[in-house]
Amino acid sequence: MSGKGVEQASESEAPDEVPGEVPDALFNQSLEKGIAVLRAFSAQRRTMSLPEVAEATSITKSSAQRMIYTLEKLGYVRKHPRTKRYQLTPRVVQIGFNYLAADTLIDVANPFLSELTNVTGETTSLTEPDGAQMLYVARFVCMKFVPIHMPIGSRIPMYCTASGRAYLSALPDDEVRALLEANDRVAHTQYTVTDIGEIEALLGEARRRGYTSNREELFIGDMTIAAPVLDGERRPVASVHVVAPTSRWTLADAEQRLAPAVIDCARGISNSIRTLG
Repeated sequence: MSGKGVEQASESEAPDEVPGEVPDALFNQSLEKGIAVLRAFSAQRRTMSLPEVAEATSITKSSAQRMIYTLEKLGYVRKHPRTKRYQLTPRVVQIGFNYLAADTLIDVANPFLSELTNVTGETTSLTEPDGAQMLYVARFVCMKFVPIHMPIGSRIPMYCTASGRAYLSALPDDEVRALLEANDRVAHTQYTVTDIGEIEALLGEARRRGYTSNREELFIGDMTIAAPVLDGERRPVASVHVVAPTSRWTLADAEQRLAPAVIDCARGISNSIRTLG
């Protein structure tokens, strides 16, 4: 894309602001828009035209054009020479990789996750909270069939997953309620629990047992057992979970045979990160 092809915004163009919102002198709206453009690309929007970028990010076409132009110059976006549609480049992965490389929790957890996979013979993962979701940051895959592929960077809701509920179970009640209300609590399958009262009851049980489970509430055939990872202040910072596909496990067997190992793994990681200060 050449500089001549970029439309210049008029001097009087109003910024994309929310009416009635108090301006923040330190907040950089251009950076916000640029990040919004990067986040707009997904499995559902692998490529986009300029009008589609503007629509997906709720910004003006001229703003979208400036963002796309800048991101293309920086190497994070490219335009297909034939279709003229934009897509992300591999350079975007560097941003996420830098977080993974700098996260000491992942370094601490990896040996424990590896051992958990060896002990259980099943796939294990570490997830960290991000808003009302859990983010996959580490994963050890077993040689057996796993019904759902969840690569690093995948996100899952807290309210209907074992890792999310494990994290929630270690939080104070008021924080739990706020996070649950922040979720739409969609019924992904016929087994999904969406009622806040029912979820809070499950969290109470998780606190007593030290772990929680999820049976096909997000994906059919998928079942997991999870426990929270706690820092030195006894605050949850992550969750460990093991995948127990319904093709190999009943819930009773998974809880009896896998839960103790998951709890031990989470405790081991928790104790290790406390020694790091």
